[in-house]
Amino acid sequence: MSGDLTAGARLALADRLAGAGVLDAGWREAFEAVPRHLFLPPVYWEFVDDVAVRRDRVADPEGWLAGAYRDTAAITQWDDGDEAGGQQDFTSSLSMPTMVARMLGDLDVENGHRVREIGTGPGFNAALLAHRLGAEKVVSIEIDEALARAARGNLAAAGLGRVEVVVGDGADTALGPGGRADRLIATCSSLLTGVPVAWLEQTVPGGVIVAPTATLFGGGATARLQLADDGRSASGRFTGAADFMRMRQQRYQAPPVDAYLPGDWPGDAEASLTDLDPEDIGDSWLAQFAVGAALPDVYYRRAPYGDTVTWWFFDTAVTSWTTVDSVPGQGEFEVRQSGPRQLWDETHTAWNAWDKTGRPDYERFGLTVTTTGTRTLWLDDPDHLWAPTAH
Repeated sequence: MSGDLTAGARLALADRLAGAGVLDAGWREAFEAVPRHLFLPPVYWEFVDDVAVRRDRVADPEGWLAGAYRDTAAITQWDDGDEAGGQQDFTSSLSMPTMVARMLGDLDVENGHRVREIGTGPGFNAALLAHRLGAEKVVSIEIDEALARAARGNLAAAGLGRVEVVVGDGADTALGPGGRADRLIATCSSLLTGVPVAWLEQTVPGGVIVAPTATLFGGGATARLQLADDGRSASGRFTGAADFMRMRQQRYQAPPVDAYLPGDWPGDAEASLTDLDPEDIGDSWLAQFAVGAALPDVYYRRAPYGDTVTWWFFDTAVTSWTTVDSVPGQGEFEVRQSGPRQLWDETHTAWNAWDKTGRPDYERFGLTVTTTGTRTLWLDDPDHLWAPTAH
């Protein structure tokens, strides 16, 4: 699988990204030059119609190679590398080219810039940065030693072995090699309430941080933050939807339902009706983002029972729970709420606020992070905080 065999595929991929308006002209040469297939293992998984399809280089070399140049993500690791895990959760991937191109465009690099990447993964993103800026300008941090080792091999195969790949926690305050960077980019998602303060300390004043963020409730978006001249805060808007794997330090392990409801359902829950179908929230990644940003300590689970889907809402303090039954064709839906917080009322209030504000898109939302650890979400202006619920 020489470069000659993939030159046309690389060019076609770049053409598709440019045609979609996501490929900044300054990045086209890198996408045409760096062979994406060199950053894939012999076996990876590609999602087709929400099903993970196995691509095996030995069994189907043509299918394996074709997948490398489609605009899809490739799963390269399951269960943190635990081969006995039964492939429960994918934990590393080669990101979708569209998302890679958008985030690199958000980074707004210039010649001479030093870039720190959080989350090396297979190394493709680092390779693009190195091709554009020079390998000596790129330091990539990877928490998984096996992934870091594989990324070094991939980068070497692409002729970019001088990129420094460091095994470590990207949220650590230690600067590590390279000192402060002009640009920082993360390829793993952090919670809105958990964007690492260390990233401000790793970036020069006036520098830019591009990072996917998410809420516990659901929904995610890429934040583009610029550091203030004094380096004490970083602020900026979101640039679009994003769905990345969560930083390992921020994965949430929800308690069992019995921790909330030790007896039989509905327990002491109060019954009511609502005219909002929870499926309307679940069908919108943006709505989940807006609601989750207003309720950072609330999450949900869906439980289908025939035609009915029961939505369970929980708070992380394990004090309150709610169920809402979504039944197709109905105009009202049964609600059961238990605990000191009325979680459906809070969710409905947040959804109403987003709806009545014109259902603002990601670009109207912004985030400010300070070195003291405060993180505030705002709408349209940093002085207009997004806090439509109170409890």
